[in-house]
Amino acid sequence: MTTLDIDERYMKRCLQLAACGQQNAKPNPMVGAVLVADDRIIGEGYHVRCGEGHAEVNCFASVKPEDEGLLGRATLYVSLEPCSHYGRTPPCADLIVTKGVKRVVVGCIDPFARVSGRGIQRLRDAGIEVRVGVLERECRWLNRRFITMHTHHRPYIILKWAQTADGFLDDHYKPTMISNAMTQMVSHRLRAESDAILVGRVTAERDKPQLNVRHWVGPAPERIVLSHSTTIDAILERLYTEQRQSLIVEGGASTLKSFIDRDLWDELRVETGTAVVGEGTKAPQVPATARLDINRMYGNNDYRIYHNHSLLKLHDQ
Repeated sequence: MTTLDIDERYMKRCLQLAACGQQNAKPNPMVGAVLVADDRIIGEGYHVRCGEGHAEVNCFASVKPEDEGLLGRATLYVSLEPCSHYGRTPPCADLIVTKGVKRVVVGCIDPFARVSGRGIQRLRDAGIEVRVGVLERECRWLNRRFITMHTHHRPYIILKWAQTADGFLDDHYKPTMISNAMTQMVSHRLRAESDAILVGRVTAERDKPQLNVRHWVGPAPERIVLSHSTTIDAILERLYTEQRQSLIVEGGASTLKSFIDRDLWDELRVETGTAVVGEGTKAPQVPATARLDINRMYGNNDYRIYHNHSLLKLHDQ
């Protein structure tokens, strides 16, 4: 087994750990860390909650007293560059130097301006061997919401709609249930994982959607109604200022189209039911820039997830 194979194996474990912080780490990124000595994991941790210890802190804290002597020949794996600044917690880069590990493997560089390469440089200046970019795409993908916020200065935007088999959002302009029990669970899980959800004024008044979490467990996203007095730009600017990393846009047709026309979207979710209605509000067209990444059947409903080309570039960097 090559050194790269070994590094990728332990970085995969970092990613597994990092994902455990999905709900409570934000607005901080999800980060996992693993300490390995003599081909044995002697410590691991992840960033559990914003304001509390980072992944590296929790990883070192998990090392048993009898394994402390192994740190001098250990490798630390971390999915995101260790921080180098004082925030709510001290710099992780300084902690790593103090602990005396000989080698650090980093998944990807932190795009946050106060870190962005400085943590890696701090380690190298201390004589620690640093390898960067192991499973970089996977590490960036896990934190795509965090990265989007810091690179595009707006939340990660998910456009979502359900349509009939013949491409309408409703039945003769009257609200109709297209989703089934399984896709409702998928949608409400997405809501629980997101910071805000938006609909247009007409949809809010006509359909009176609750936009909360009823078929999953977790917090409800902030409910936003787009109207003449609230512009898209103003909403996105406020969400960015408040460090809200993700926004679901659920309709109606004109609201969805306004985001598509401006290429203001990162992810697109389209559910297609089996009913044929013949007339109603036409569903938006999937943009030419969209790439289909996931196609599943939930019962008889077709569920597709697309990603925008601009996000794909972000993913491939």
